[in-house]
Amino acid sequence: MEMIAVFPGSFDPFTVGHESVLTRALPLFRKIVVMLGVNINKKYLFPIETRKQMIVDLFKDEPKVEVEIFDGLTVDFCRKAGATHILRGLRTASDFEYERAIAQINKKMYDDIETVFLLTKPEHTPVNSSVVRDIIKHGGDAGIFLPQKLDLKKYLQV
Repeated sequence: MEMIAVFPGSFDPFTVGHESVLTRALPLFRKIVVMLGVNINKKYLFPIETRKQMIVDLFKDEPKVEVEIFDGLTVDFCRKAGATHILRGLRTASDFEYERAIAQINKKMYDDIETVFLLTKPEHTPVNSSVVRDIIKHGGDAGIFLPQKLDLKKYLQV
């Protein structure tokens, strides 16, 4: 069986924490598909195509990473992608409780899927997209919370 993971999220923006989880998971899987989910209830800073391009650009030299946009249930995307696993990063105990519940629902809906949790590195524990997005919106320097190779100016609509 081929080990294919789906790494779902909104990634608005893709942070150093996301980068760390994805990079550390690469040796575990033949392929990781970053799935940008659509959530009509969220107000995004970056359009979905821009978020996709950010991640494509970051991992352009990594053939095991693909990036897709999907509007629907993660388990439906997993079926479509032939995924065996869902990859999730955990920062805190509350993240675990939330992610555990979702993983159990996903398992009930699609028995062939397993969820793999990777703990964030300690230095990434406080980093989350909402805070980083707020820093960017208010003109602060979010650079230390973003992947080093990410030139944010390239993606901001001026």
